[in-house]
Amino acid sequence: MAMKRKTSKRPAFTMLVIVGTVLAAALCGAAGAAETYRSPGAMVAAQDGATLYVAEFTGNAVAVVNAADGSVARRIALPDAPGGLALSPDGKTLFVTGAMPEGCVRIVNAATGEVQGTVAVGHTPVAPVLSPDGATLFVCNWFNNDVSVIDVAGKTETARIPVSREPVAAAVTPDGRTLVVVNMVPTGAADGDYTAAAVSLIDTAAKNVAATVTLPNGSSSLRGVCLSPDGKFAYVAHILSRYQLPTTQLERGWMNTNALSVIDTEQRKLVNTVLLDDVDLGAANPWAVACTADGKSLCVTLAGTHELSVIDRAALHDKLGKVAAGERVSEVSAAAEDVPNDLSFLVGLRRRIKLAGNGPRALVLAGTTAHVANYFTDTVDSLDIAAQGAVKIRTAVLGSAAAETPERLGEKYFHDADLCFQHWQSCSSCHPDGRVDGLNWDLLNDGIGNPKNTKNMLLSHQTPPSMSLGIRESAEMAVRAGIKFIQFAVRPEADAQAVDAYLKALKPVPSPLLVKGELSPAAKRGEAVYEKAGCAECHPKPLFTDLKEYDIGTTKGLDKGKPTDTPTLVEAWRTAPYLHDGSAATIEDVFKKFNPDNQHGTTSTLTAEELSDLVGYVLSQ
Repeated sequence: MAMKRKTSKRPAFTMLVIVGTVLAAALCGAAGAAETYRSPGAMVAAQDGATLYVAEFTGNAVAVVNAADGSVARRIALPDAPGGLALSPDGKTLFVTGAMPEGCVRIVNAATGEVQGTVAVGHTPVAPVLSPDGATLFVCNWFNNDVSVIDVAGKTETARIPVSREPVAAAVTPDGRTLVVVNMVPTGAADGDYTAAAVSLIDTAAKNVAATVTLPNGSSSLRGVCLSPDGKFAYVAHILSRYQLPTTQLERGWMNTNALSVIDTEQRKLVNTVLLDDVDLGAANPWAVACTADGKSLCVTLAGTHELSVIDRAALHDKLGKVAAGERVSEVSAAAEDVPNDLSFLVGLRRRIKLAGNGPRALVLAGTTAHVANYFTDTVDSLDIAAQGAVKIRTAVLGSAAAETPERLGEKYFHDADLCFQHWQSCSSCHPDGRVDGLNWDLLNDGIGNPKNTKNMLLSHQTPPSMSLGIRESAEMAVRAGIKFIQFAVRPEADAQAVDAYLKALKPVPSPLLVKGELSPAAKRGEAVYEKAGCAECHPKPLFTDLKEYDIGTTKGLDKGKPTDTPTLVEAWRTAPYLHDGSAATIEDVFKKFNPDNQHGTTSTLTAEELSDLVGYVLSQ
C-alpha cells in the first residue's frame, strides 16, 4: 500500500517557537581520496558494547576500536572500500561489503581479521543486515536496485529481490519476517504533482516486496532506517524538499526541510513525518537513525550540521496519536496532515547536541552511550545521551591528521550546511553524492514558473555551459551563484575554488549494465544503432555532448521554443528522470514519447529490438 501526502506548501511555526527560540560519495566516484583519509561511514558494535568495528571507506580497512577509551586496537586491511558491516549474533564473524561495481561480501573472522569466504553480489553493495537467527544476510545492491539474499552457512547468494531505486539502508524486524529497505531517491517522471522516494517492505519468506510505502511529496535523499525494539515501527531519516515553491528564500524551510518518517510495519503504512529542524535553524542532511534498546530514545545524526538529535520516542508517539485522533497539539498541527509542515512539532521532545567532529554519518547505541562516526574528521565521538546539562564528548581519532587537499576540502564544503544561511541545506541536499535528487526545482536564474530537473554534477566543469538553458557560462559561475542564491551566503572565493576542485575530481561510476567492465552484446549492437540514428552527431565521444544548445521541441510553457543544453550521456543510467523538465521517466521514454519528429535522432523507424539495444548502449555509459 502506498501512502501519499501532499506537502508542497512551506512549513509553518508557532509564535511560541519564535519567542523561545548535515554514503556514499566515498563509495564510488568520491574526490580527493587518499590513504591518509579514513572516512568512517559505517559501524557496528559487539553485543557487550566493548568493541566497535568502523568501516573506513577511503582507508580500505575496518578499524577495531576499544569503546572504553577510544583506542584503535588493530585494523583489518581490505583490497577495496568497505560499504557496510554486520556482526554475527555471537560476535565471531564480521560481514564486510566490498563496495565496488563487481561487489562482494567478505566473511571475516572478527578476532583474527582472516577472510574466511567471499560471496559475489551486486554493484556497490552496502548496508548488510543479518536475520535474527544469523542464518541469512541481506545486502543492498545500491546501483542494481535490488537486494541480495545470502545463505550464511552455504556462503551463497540464493535470491535477488528488486526494489525501487538506489537502496542504501535496511533493517529487519525481530521476528525476521519483514526487511525494511530505504530507496535513496524517487523514481518516475518529475514534472507531475507528486514526486517522492519510497520504502520497500520485503516479505523475507516469500522473497518479494510485500508493500511499497511512498513518503510525503518531496521526500528524497533517504539515508537511514531503524526499528523500534518490538519491530512495530520503522523510522526513516530523509530530506523533505519544498520543490514546488520558487527558491526565493531559505527562511522557515522554504527549500529543504529535514525529516523523520514513521512507518507502521504491521499495517504497512506511513504513520506520519516530523521535521527535525527548528523554526530558524535547519537540521540539514539527516543520515543514520537508531533506537535505544529500551525504546525510550530515537537518535538521528545530522551530517550537514554536525549534530546528534535525541528524541523522546514515547512522547513522539503520544503526540502523533493525539493529532491523528483530531486533537490540536500545536498552533500548526490540528490534524495529521499538518505535521509534515510543523517546525514546532518536536519542541520539548528532542535535544540537538553539537558534536566534536565533522560529517557524522554512522551511529551505534550501546545503552545510553552513542558512538558517532564523523566522515570528514576521521573520528568517533562517544557521549551519554541521558546526561543532563552539558554533554561531555570523548573523541577517538582513527588516524593521524592529514593535510586537506583542495578536493577533500571541497568535498567537505559541498556537504557542510553550517556554511548555509540558517543551516537548512548543503550542496549535497539537492545533489546527493554530487548527483541528482530526482526532483524539479524552480531556480531564479531563468525566471519563475519554469522548474528544471536537477542535473548531475559529474563533468559539469568540462561540459559548459551550465544549467538546462545554458544560463551560466561555466560551472565556476554556477558554483558561485549557488552559494549566493541557493545557500544565501557570502563566502570567501577560496571556498568556491575548493568546491570546483571537488567537482572536477568526480569520477564516473561504471554502469551496472556493463559485463565485467565491457559492453554487453546487446549494448554493442546498440552502439551501431547509436551511429545509425544520428545520436553521435550531438552526443559524440568521449564526453557524449557537443557542448551546443538546440531547440529539440521539448520545451513548453514559459520556456517554449528555447534551446536547451546538450547534456552529457556519461552516467545516464544514474540520472533519471530525463529532459530539462524531468518529463521522461526513462531513456526509452525519451525516444518513444518525446521524439515524434526525430529531433533526438532518427528513432521512429527503429525496430523494437534496435530501440532496446540503443537504450542499453546509452545506459551503459
